[in-house]
Order: sequence, then C-alpha cells, then structure tokens
Amino acid sequence: MRKRFAIALAALIGLAFTFAGSAQTFSKLQFESRVVWKEQFAGFGGLSALELADNGRDFLALTDRMILLQGRLSRENGRISGVELLRHEPLKLPKGMTLKARHRDSEGLALRPDGTLFVSTERLNQVWRYDRAFGAAKQLPQHPDFRTFYGNAGMEALAIDRRGQIYTVPESSPKNRDGLPLYRLTSKGWQILFFIAPVDGFDPVAADFGPDGKFYLLERKFSGIGFRSQLRRFDLGAFDPVGERLLTTAVGRHDNLEGLSVWRDDTGQIRLTMVADDNFKFFQTSEIVEYVLTEPKAQSAVKPLAKMVASL
Repeated sequence: MRKRFAIALAALIGLAFTFAGSAQTFSKLQFESRVVWKEQFAGFGGLSALELADNGRDFLALTDRMILLQGRLSRENGRISGVELLRHEPLKLPKGMTLKARHRDSEGLALRPDGTLFVSTERLNQVWRYDRAFGAAKQLPQHPDFRTFYGNAGMEALAIDRRGQIYTVPESSPKNRDGLPLYRLTSKGWQILFFIAPVDGFDPVAADFGPDGKFYLLERKFSGIGFRSQLRRFDLGAFDPVGERLLTTAVGRHDNLEGLSVWRDDTGQIRLTMVADDNFKFFQTSEIVEYVLTEPKAQSAVKPLAKMVASL
C-alpha cells in the first residue's frame, strides 16, 4: 500500500511541475536564493510566520502549532546558504487560558523595534502581545468581525508600521463584508481602514511594511496539485484596492509560502524573505526563499525603525 501511494504521489508531483511550466506567471522581483530548513526536534514544521532583523540574518519564526523559533541565516555573496536554530519554545498562553490542540493555530507574527512581539491566532481569531518574545502573553481587544471569520480562514496576516501600529487581514472575507478588510488597532480599538479586493482566487497569508513605508501582502492559492504565490504592494496614503502586483508564481515554483519579512540590505535593495509551511507532510518542504525588488536603488523618504531580534 505504501509503495503504491509513493508511486501515485510521484506521478502527482510530476504532473504539478508539468503544469508549473505552463501556468501564467508575473514578476517585478528577482529570485535570489532558496534553502531547505530541517530540524530534528518534535513539532518542527508548519512554519507560518517570519520576522527578519535588518541585518538580514537574525530571525524569529513561528509554527502553526504555537512554537516560537529563534535563529540565524548564513549568507554567501548575499544569498541565503543555511539556517542555524538557536532556540525554540512553545508560546505562553494568556493568563488563565487553556487550549485544545485543534485551537493551537498561530499564524501571524509582528515585531516592534523595542522587542514587543505580537502573534495572531487563526481559529481563535485573537492577537496576543508579548513584551518579550519568550515571555508572558496578553490578549488584545477584538473587533466584532473577528467572531464572524470562517474557522480555518481567519486571522493570518499581521504587520506593524513604523509608528508601531498593528494591522491584520483575514484569509477570507468575513460574513457580510465585501472584500478583505484591513484592520488597524488604535486607542479606540480595531478600525477598518480599507477593503482590499481579492484577485484571481488568492488568499492573504502574511503581511509586512517595507522600508518604503508601503504595505506588502503575501497571498497563496492551492490548485489541487500544488501552491501558487502572489505578492501585492499597497500605498495606504493613496489606497488602490487592487494594489500593485509584484509577483505571481507558477504551480510548484515554491511550496506553501506563508511568512513574509520585507527589509533593505546594505546596498539599498529591498528584499522579500519568505518561509513555507510544510503542513507537517513528508512530501512538502520547509523552505526559506528570498527575492529582490527590481527597482532603482534609493533610500526611502520614510526612515524605517531597525528590527532587532538577536537579543530576545
């Protein structure tokens, strides 16, 4: 039985890559590097979020089973060449909370320059605050919409702007909403800033603010035989609901990309580093991939605040 399954799986993967060659693709980004990430400890996999420091090496990553990882990327000529795991621990829950295994679905990660960390949970549709990465959790207020999110299509994307404000986008449009709401947490609670238009059946899975001050959204689409990824960029000061499409990949080009970190390297180029969720399946891959934005190198008028994760 196992042998027949392996043969069928191999045929399916081959079919996926056949389609990958003919699927419509688009890119304003230049592919730079890819590395497969493997660890031996129980619970590794399901990588759903990534926060990379401005040095392009130190990072925090999150699994969708609530394990927080701290590590460091090695590079050769700027390209990612390896991954070193420095620490991993289960996330602490807010005081007094207990969770069944099926509700332990952490998806989004956002880091303030002062080390304050925020995590979004999909099935609970909550955002938790950590004053330090491996410390105690505090649950933040909720928006009424959060209770209307679909079970496995709730809070995925989480991002912080240069002023320290938190944003989130659900994986699918909530009930009674036309489009994908972009929520921002203010002193008065969560407010809807805009509605992002869904495009070609792609669903949001991660977000980040780039050093250019713009909002980057990573989306994915499952075709039945593999995943496609899409990246869009939005100027929240002159909002267009469709945004600017930067990348659309073919089926099988990458695995299930779910985490995104946008930063500027020492040469002035904007880099987009992403991590893939293997869904804890032996035939999928935990990978880290990186692209460079192919625009003229120029320092942004919006001065970014440095992200530091090495000392957490």
